[in-house]
Amino acid sequence: MSKPNPNPLLIPPSQSRSKLPDFKQTVKLKYVKLGYHHLITHGMYLFLSPLALLIFAQLSTFSANHHLQSNLISVILCTTLIVFFLTLYFLTRPRAIYLVDFSCYKPDDARKCTRQIFMDRSGLTGTFTEQSLDFQRKILERSGLGESTYLPPAVLNVPPNPCMAEARKEAEAVMFGAIDDLFAKTKVKPKDVGILIVNCSLFNPTPSLSAMVINHYKLRGNVRSYNLGGMGCSAGLISIDLAKDLLQVHPNSYALVISMENITLNWYFGNDKSMLLSNCLFRMGGAAILLSNKRSERWRAKYRLVHTVRTNKGSDDKCFSCVTQREDSEGKIGVSLSKELMGVAGDALKTNITTLGPLVLPMSEQLLFFATLVAKKLLKVKVKPYIPDFKLAFEHFCIHAGGRAVLDELEKNLHLSDWHMEPSRMTLYRFGNTSSSSLWYELAYTEGKGRVKRGDRMWQIAFGSGFKCNSAVWKALRSINPTKEKNPWMDEIDQFPVDVPKVATLN
Repeated sequence: MSKPNPNPLLIPPSQSRSKLPDFKQTVKLKYVKLGYHHLITHGMYLFLSPLALLIFAQLSTFSANHHLQSNLISVILCTTLIVFFLTLYFLTRPRAIYLVDFSCYKPDDARKCTRQIFMDRSGLTGTFTEQSLDFQRKILERSGLGESTYLPPAVLNVPPNPCMAEARKEAEAVMFGAIDDLFAKTKVKPKDVGILIVNCSLFNPTPSLSAMVINHYKLRGNVRSYNLGGMGCSAGLISIDLAKDLLQVHPNSYALVISMENITLNWYFGNDKSMLLSNCLFRMGGAAILLSNKRSERWRAKYRLVHTVRTNKGSDDKCFSCVTQREDSEGKIGVSLSKELMGVAGDALKTNITTLGPLVLPMSEQLLFFATLVAKKLLKVKVKPYIPDFKLAFEHFCIHAGGRAVLDELEKNLHLSDWHMEPSRMTLYRFGNTSSSSLWYELAYTEGKGRVKRGDRMWQIAFGSGFKCNSAVWKALRSINPTKEKNPWMDEIDQFPVDVPKVATLN
């Protein structure tokens, strides 16, 4: 892949100067402290391990009976300590959370939408001015999207017919398509699912999407179901975090997580440029993920969940309002992206990364980072802040494919290579921005390329309205053989990566 242009125009010219802030600048100590707090909270086992070794070493010296009798107090004390710490360990240790498998939905070819079809259908609606059509053309040319993304029939029809019935059809196609494939791969029966979580930001019907899943698959009556709405593109990892917490208190359970977005009722038919961006970027897609805390699932599970870190900037008015569903001046509903979005996203990303660092970085990187931070913040020494090398902590990166501009800035700030960014860029090119499910298309791409080896660590990071930034860290429990995988990339994986020009001109 060729080196992408670091500053592609993905937003209107008047907004193009708003970029992610340079991570090499300010880092707030309180977020570093938060990261170390997480580390210390889960570090009790680091303390117990050498203590247990010391106790066993002491007991090993008691070989003779008369020696044991003369040290009876020591024997009783050591035995009591062993029983106490073993009991404490088994009572407090978190349950291991396994990702058994996941599936990404691939619509049929009838729903493919080339960039030219997108422009033709937009023109045929009769609602867009020439200026709006020209604006959408420029965005598409610089978006990084390819010619094989998908849109629902209600949007592609002439004339378009967005309605509740069509929106339900889209939701059913995406959810049931992904779930059917997941159940077929894992051989898990619907009745075995004890926890169900569905996230979809902009379509929240009654009965809920989770209720639709329960009804369709006839899930058991005591299933714990949750329906998350309005939480943006980062909601997928919020669902994973919620499932993790629920699996800590409900033993021997399966958790089914469904991440998707609904396009049908959220297509914008007005002429506000800030609201036209979502039309150009968002596309149809979804994913289903099966998690479990059953020890018996470890042998076949793909990954183990290591960490989740959530950052929420919603208390700040600017952050809260940078992505908003609203009406335009003509009363037409759409999602507005403000010019502050890039700056807000950068601040949330920086906070999340700073909190995550102490949990995942090797000690050498932590010491260098912490030393320069203390010198700069406390000793007021003029030194260039040290940016940790996250490539030492992770083998694979799944960065939300929200848009080309954000991917370019993250590549530059985190010093990532084209190879590390390839799953995100190819997902954006092939499927577009599928919202909260994009991370799973990226992981499927990585698996399809045969890159996942046992012990590899992968970092999923996503951001969305609110404003939120969330991370999940996974560790591969086995090497993934791409010839045995069934995912939306496999019938065309050899065609990727492709070179994505910074401007792909439309006629």
